[in-house]
Amino acid sequence: MKKSIRFCKSVVAAYLLATAPVLAQDADVDGMLAELANPDTTNWMQLERRIRTEWQRSGSASMDLLLQRGIDAMEAQDWKLAVEHFTALTDHAPDFAEGWTNRATAFFQLGMYGPALEDIGRALSLNPDHFDALAGLAVILEEVGMREDALEAWRMVAAINPHRPETKAALDRLEREFGGQTL
Repeated sequence: MKKSIRFCKSVVAAYLLATAPVLAQDADVDGMLAELANPDTTNWMQLERRIRTEWQRSGSASMDLLLQRGIDAMEAQDWKLAVEHFTALTDHAPDFAEGWTNRATAFFQLGMYGPALEDIGRALSLNPDHFDALAGLAVILEEVGMREDALEAWRMVAAINPHRPETKAALDRLEREFGGQTL
């Protein structure tokens, strides 16, 4: 467990030190992220969908097919098959953050938090603005009892995407627990 806690802290620290994504994002995505970060934005659900659609474009029909097969397996709750598809995707497209993010989700569903955290770390090194990967990190940190680190991860999610009700609920719950202190 201590090794797992050190790893969790390493993932959080690596994210906090990241100042720019390894791969440059499209200017459209940057603009959409800026709009999404605005707490007054009313079309946030549409923005989320458009951002995710852009993030899911690998530039390769074969990789897009592997991604879709993995997503289909997750929708069927066949987590092992999803891991297989996403593993093939990450093997063939290691610089494609969506493969890592989605495989992390499948690993989490299988109760494999260590591999999930490793994949989240990889996804965030490729795309530090990936609010879904950050939310996954926050959920796992909270699940393993690292509630202060989870609060910090939820705050990072909210800085990018302040609109999701589950983000607001997690922040409210954890900030009450820690008395609103800055960590």
